This record gives sequence, C-alpha cells and structure tokens, in this order.
Amino acid sequence: MNKLILSLCIAEIFSISSIMYFPALLPDFQAEWGITNTEIGWINGIFYGGYAALVPILVSLTDRVDPRRIYLLSAALGAVSMIGFGWLAQGTWSAATFQLLAGISFAGTYMPGLKVLSDRITGPGRSRGISFYTASIGIGTALSVFLTGFLANWVGWRWAAELIAIGPLIGFVLFAFSVKSGKQRSPDKKAMIAFWDLRPALRNRSAVGYMLGYAAHCWELFGFRSWLVAFLFFSLSLQPEKSCQFTIQNIATAIILAGVPASIFGNEGAMRWGRRHVIIAVMLSSGLLGSVIGFSAGLPFMIVVCFCFVYWISVMFDSGSLTAGMVSAARSDEIGRTMAMYSFLGFCMAFLAPIAVGSVLDIIGNGIVGWGFAFASLGLIEMSGPVWLRLFRSGEEN
Repeated sequence: MNKLILSLCIAEIFSISSIMYFPALLPDFQAEWGITNTEIGWINGIFYGGYAALVPILVSLTDRVDPRRIYLLSAALGAVSMIGFGWLAQGTWSAATFQLLAGISFAGTYMPGLKVLSDRITGPGRSRGISFYTASIGIGTALSVFLTGFLANWVGWRWAAELIAIGPLIGFVLFAFSVKSGKQRSPDKKAMIAFWDLRPALRNRSAVGYMLGYAAHCWELFGFRSWLVAFLFFSLSLQPEKSCQFTIQNIATAIILAGVPASIFGNEGAMRWGRRHVIIAVMLSSGLLGSVIGFSAGLPFMIVVCFCFVYWISVMFDSGSLTAGMVSAARSDEIGRTMAMYSFLGFCMAFLAPIAVGSVLDIIGNGIVGWGFAFASLGLIEMSGPVWLRLFRSGEEN
C-alpha cells in the first residue's frame, strides 16, 4: 500500500476513536439519566447533524485552502469534545452539545483527509486508496466501541471519555508529520466562485446519483450502527440465561470490524463487474435484510449475532464503491464541492435515522415488534438507493 494512503488511514483511525463512545454506552446512559429512546436518538443523531451542518463549508474550502489546516484543527476539536463530555455531561442537552462538537470534528477530518488522498494519488491506485481510506473508518469505529467498553468497565464512563480524548491527539500528530503543506492554487474565474456555492456539483447528473444513493446508504448504516449495542442488549435480555461469555461491546466490535474487508472487497468487485450493477444488487439485498432483522431479536442470541454480522457486511459492501464512484464522477476542479454535497446529503440522513429508530421504539414499544419496525424503516429507505442510481446516470457508465 502507498505510504501516504497508509498514513492517512492510521491517522483517521485514531482521529475518530471517540465516534462510538455514546452509542457503545447507550443503555448505561439511558438508565442513569432516565431519558427516552427519542432523546437517545437525538443525542446519537446530533453527532451526524454537526457533521452535516459544517461539512459543506469545510470540504468546499479544500478547493481553496490546504486541507491539512482543516484536518489538524478538527482533530484538536475532537479531543476537546471528549474532555468536555467527561467533565460536564449530565443529561440530554449537555451530552448533545459535546456530541455536536465531535460531529464537527469528524466533518473536518474525514472528507478533508479524503481530499488530500484524491489530490495526491492518481490513476487506478486512487479508487483502491479511497476504498482503503473508507474502510479505515470501520476500523476506527470498531476500536472506539472496544476502547469505550473496556475503559468504562475499568475507570467509569467519565474517565473513559478523558482517556479516549488521547486518540484524536494521536491522529493530529500522525497527520501533521505524514502530510506536508500543499501549495495554494492560483485564483482564476472558477476559483472566484464562492466556496459555499454547491450548484456546480448538482449539475453533474452522474455525481448526483451517487449522492442520493449515499444518502439512502447512510440512513441505514448510521441508523443501525447507532442502535446496534442497544439492540444486542435487548436481544440478550430475552434469553433464558440472560448472559454471554463476551461483553456486548466486544461483540459489536467484531461485527463492525467485519465491515472493513466487506467495504474493500465490495469496491474491488465493483471495479471488476461494474460499479452501479454491484451497488444496486447489494443495496437491494441489504435493504431486505434490514427489513426483517429487528424481528429476529427473540431467537437464540448467537443466531441474532450471526444475523447482525451478515447484515452489517451487506451494509458495508457498497460503502467504498459509492465514495469511489462519486470521486470518479466529479469534475477535477469541483471535487471538493462534490464531496461536500455528497457528505451533506448523506449525513443529513445519518442525523435523522437514529432519531427515527428511537421514535418508532417509543411509539410502538421497546419490544420485538418495535425493534422490527424500527429497523425495517432503515431497510426500506436503503432500497430506494437503486432507484436514484438508475435515474441519474451518464451514458458511459455501467
């Protein structure tokens, strides 16, 4: 693997090591603070809301400003958000505030890091590099779940937050040493367009297809991931023995890690058999699984875990392919704007999905039927992705 790609992947893994802190301890916070499922959904979702709100500005700036500056400031903010959560979080509003800051941090590291990669890697290696970089998010997410569970059991959730804040600082240092400052582009007529004007990206029909497909994908991915630990706890509570030899956080870590090779191999398959054909087949399969998995909660626990593994692999199989397709479809002088719009639409859905799951649970009830319909709402939206990819395509694409 290219040295730069490897460095970017490792830096991003550490920079997002706090991303699953709240979802990994969700049942504990709900019990301690006495908050509803809908409030839990808001705290989960506001992370992605912060991402969606800032990513158009931060990523569009990468067409004019060195992405290195944005990344480093954002990684530092990630550490601040975890330190603040550990010291001050006491309920819905305070927790949501620090989750919002963490989401803004994610906005300033993930896509600007991808912009560095796409600017400095060319040819066939770029698509493969993008799939590895996208997959590194899965590794960082799994690491976050594992560290959160381990540290919270060891020192409690407040000190766990303080220790996890070290991760973004490590990402800061790695990125600072591995990525040199880039040259600022000389202004021309196109560069004088306001950096927040995303309309040129929306005129790219092929890129819009990937944007809308990614939005459907994010609805399912982040909705399920935000509630995975809580779902496993619920399923375990239905078992006669109500115990397991592994912690729920460790099981969730293994499930999320399984998505890493799935994302990489999915992109390899898309390069070989046709990106849109592969993405459409995967999205339909994933959506069908999502529509039924919640109803499986009462089955033997290991069967439920196996279903979660299969489902998560199907969810992640098209993740790298969608991002690589967007970058390939974007015009060379509009990659930053296209990435911004792509991320904005995706993470608006990521913001809403955890809230939707929590609301369904509060309306129907925190039982098998409630979980079944809550996750079905994710799968049904996912199956709209192929429609957008079919409607928005250029003649040269397969």
